[in-house]
Amino acid sequence: QVQLVESGGGEVQAGDTLTLSCAASGSIGNANTVAWFRQHSGPLRNLVASISGDGNTVYVDSVKGRFAVSRDDATNTVYLNMNRLKPEDTGVYYCKINPTQNQYYPPYIIGSWGQGTRVTVST
Repeated sequence: QVQLVESGGGEVQAGDTLTLSCAASGSIGNANTVAWFRQHSGPLRNLVASISGDGNTVYVDSVKGRFAVSRDDATNTVYLNMNRLKPEDTGVYYCKINPTQNQYYPPYIIGSWGQGTRVTVST
């Protein structure tokens, strides 16, 4: 089973840029979608962006034009490049392979979710 590890978060100012990484323990597979979720001010994790196996991307309205998700199948890594960050982008970011919904809730099963990486945007 593929395990995911998120990294790259930090504390930044509004307007700054940050890139998150999602490293897989094995091949993600070129037919698999990888998505980024954000958890903030509660237990729910909401979809932010996703990328399909052939490179097609989807973004929620709040991040369109600012975020870019990409993948490198050679290194089994997916990235989330976040530009012009806003305070509302604050949260813990998680990645997930082939999500079946745009919102998740506890319990979060070990092996299905990583530890996430925290992003804090100040103004």
